[in-house]
Amino acid sequence: MTPPRLVLASASPARLATLRAAGVEPEVVVSGVDEEVVTAESVPALAGRLAVLKAEAVAATLPPPRGSRPLLVLGCDSVLELDGEPHGKPGTAEEATARWRSMRGRSGVLHTGHHLIARGEPDRTRGAVASTRVHFADVSDAEIAAYVATGEPLQVAGAFTVDGLGGAFVTAVEGDPHNVVGLSLPLLRELLLDLDVQWTDLWASGGTPR
Repeated sequence: MTPPRLVLASASPARLATLRAAGVEPEVVVSGVDEEVVTAESVPALAGRLAVLKAEAVAATLPPPRGSRPLLVLGCDSVLELDGEPHGKPGTAEEATARWRSMRGRSGVLHTGHHLIARGEPDRTRGAVASTRVHFADVSDAEIAAYVATGEPLQVAGAFTVDGLGGAFVTAVEGDPHNVVGLSLPLLRELLLDLDVQWTDLWASGGTPR
């Protein structure tokens, strides 16, 4: 079978790095979806809805594949649930500081929505949400200030990373650690299988840069 063409509908460097480390080289097309205006009945549903919107927005810009090479579009979005409330990217230093003061010494659940579209006539889709509990260290005000000053937590879901400067402030992860970075590789493998695509086929995909 001709190796699939995988398009990642996300601007996240962490998601791209996760796929590359796993042997997959996707194309990247940013969706442009305004995350702030999207609502849902629960935090997991919100993550799932955002993933759907991102994948659909990018898929709509791509024509169905020609020939035998499958075209796959993957949308992902992560949201931290704390006290039943959703928390995305803080955006400002003030919000990131407040977020860390509320979650230090506690745990939250990081939900990542995944939506996969196999372009065709008709399109076929599969989607799911992966959830991972994250335990945060009881960091000091000084540590929070230093971390926020780096700028890293301002543009990541939940205001933290496990694969960057914030890694020392996460004491434990219950579930798939890749999901906390923003993309669950085991879940993606299952979605691909549901669309009759083998995970190992992607190792040779070598998507053409746009």
